Amino acid sequence: MTATRLFDLTGRTALITGSTRGLGRAIAEGMGQAGAALIVNGRDPQATEAAAQELRDAGLSARAASFDVTDEAAVEAAFHELDADGVEVDILVNNAGIQHRQPMVELSLADWQRVIDTNLTSAFLLGREAARRMIPRKRGKIINIGSLTSDLARATVTPYTVAKGGIKMLTKGMAAEWGAHGIQANAIGPGYMLTDMNEALVSNPEFDAWVKGRTPAGRWGRPDELVGTAIYLASDASNYVNGQLIFVDGGMISVL
Repeated sequence: MTATRLFDLTGRTALITGSTRGLGRAIAEGMGQAGAALIVNGRDPQATEAAAQELRDAGLSARAASFDVTDEAAVEAAFHELDADGVEVDILVNNAGIQHRQPMVELSLADWQRVIDTNLTSAFLLGREAARRMIPRKRGKIINIGSLTSDLARATVTPYTVAKGGIKMLTKGMAAEWGAHGIQANAIGPGYMLTDMNEALVSNPEFDAWVKGRTPAGRWGRPDELVGTAIYLASDASNYVNGQLIFVDGGMISVL
């Protein structure tokens, strides 16, 4: 196989959760450009279909699958619908996520659970359903989106930190259990990225200066800068890579 073919996703189908905008949308576009057929996911049916249509207008293959990734029954139903349509998920990207900034002593159990469910439990639910179908086929790629907080903590975002730390170990657990079945499960840890979720931080001069000063690259990351790593982990180029967390953070995790 040539080096170029190693990264070719032609003939494969990728389901990317939370892919109507932000990091998920960038990953979906990149995988589509690498040849994958896309399944776009979001909670809002209209926004999900609109995102899928925009990808189709760009010449990519895309269908919408609107469901709540934290709802076990909804996740199972979505996979059954794909089964009925003869669609096999070759690549799963667990990207859906939310943030909630609040001191722990003021944090409600409901807000804690909402962050854990969206950022961590959803990856288990989607991963389980995907693996149930990948195991008989003896192949599959699962990419979980972690964070700098998979390894480092920051005040006021403890539920997110716990969830993303859990993503790191969930990824290793997936590799341990499913690696013998031809499935590779890996994670990407984005640094501080220019996304809607970080809009308030980007517009805060003090925090903006801190990010730029703390990051060796001297700037925020762009969503499209995750695409190369995502394609690598989705492709044959990573067939002997399993259980890893790869940081795409401008070097922040590596320096004091």
